[in-house]
Amino acid sequence: MKFIEVVAAILIFDSKILCVQRGHEKYDYISKKWEFPGGKVEENESLEAALKREILEELDIKLSTCEFFLTVNHQYPDFQIKMHSFVCKVSSRNIELQEHIDFKWLGRRELDILDWAEADLPIVEKLKH
Repeated sequence: MKFIEVVAAILIFDSKILCVQRGHEKYDYISKKWEFPGGKVEENESLEAALKREILEELDIKLSTCEFFLTVNHQYPDFQIKMHSFVCKVSSRNIELQEHIDFKWLGRRELDILDWAEADLPIVEKLKH
């Protein structure tokens, strides 16, 4: 079973959280699902470095300070994921989608309206409380 370690950013601006939608994927169970932006941690890369690199690549945002939020271990049918999430305050809503097909800035109580990737659900639940 393939194991993937990833980072995810919970980007917050003016009490709203950035949610991004995946495009069409080879695995139906994550295709078009909503998630927190981020990606794979490269070999010998720190979690913080991976987070900053991925968010710059995906959204053209330079992150400064982020605080650890939650680590999720999730088993999908074809791979296992360990996702480290971080809360990052950003100074603007301006983003440029490079990999995702849509985005929304939502309040904590609005997060349930989206069809989330399963691995992101524990983060959504913790954010709501």
